[in-house]
Amino acid sequence: DYDAESERQEGVENFYRINHINQSYDFVKKMREEYGKLDKVEMSIWECCELLNDVVDESDPDLDEPQIEHLLQTAEAIRKDYPNEEWLHLTALVHDLGKVLLHPSFGELPQWAVVGDTYPVGCAFDESIVHHKYFKQNPDYNNPDYSTKYGVYAEGCGLNNVMMSWGHDDYMYLVAKENGTTLPSAAVFVIRYHSFYALHRSGAYKHLMNGEDFENLKWLQIFNKYDLYSKSKDRIDVEKVKPYYLSLIKKYFPSKLRW
Repeated sequence: DYDAESERQEGVENFYRINHINQSYDFVKKMREEYGKLDKVEMSIWECCELLNDVVDESDPDLDEPQIEHLLQTAEAIRKDYPNEEWLHLTALVHDLGKVLLHPSFGELPQWAVVGDTYPVGCAFDESIVHHKYFKQNPDYNNPDYSTKYGVYAEGCGLNNVMMSWGHDDYMYLVAKENGTTLPSAAVFVIRYHSFYALHRSGAYKHLMNGEDFENLKWLQIFNKYDLYSKSKDRIDVEKVKPYYLSLIKKYFPSKLRW
């Protein structure tokens, strides 16, 4: 809820002001080159889950729990309703692991470069993006190359060819892809676009999508209901569910990953 009156809300709006001013095409390119090297650390998926316990997401107006609780709440809620889609259970567990970018061992990036809603750069910023007014201060806003509907892209080019604002989604996508995950393409799509609310809430940017994107979007819309609305105060017994998730990690990821 981005409109509720609260002290936290003011912080969320300020977060988006800084985010929208700084997330330019050149900035994103630079971050993808730097973090795409995956030369920060080697660790397992579960080690990364534990590292996230130190992280709180300032862009989320509804959540004060440690991140691992949110990951497991999301995964367990999906597991209950979709017991046969094990890949989706694992996707829920790993979808936010890119938030380790906030951790000191990853250079402790500022929150605005890690969390919050994501959106394409290199074309016009859609009006549906939360706190859109702050884009007027982004260097790309009046750049003729980047400020049209298609910008540097072509109709139906596929989201895979579109640069998204930099953050934990794109980083975890790079980690999964470069470490050779065997998760299906729908899972990788969910990881990369779960914060792309302009698309899955408002239907913006569909002119850039291809056929595979439309297929995968169906799964993202299922996933998103759980990502947002499984947040609860019921604690998860981590040790009880851990063996199940470790078995899935072993099936779809290498034992150690480059981050």
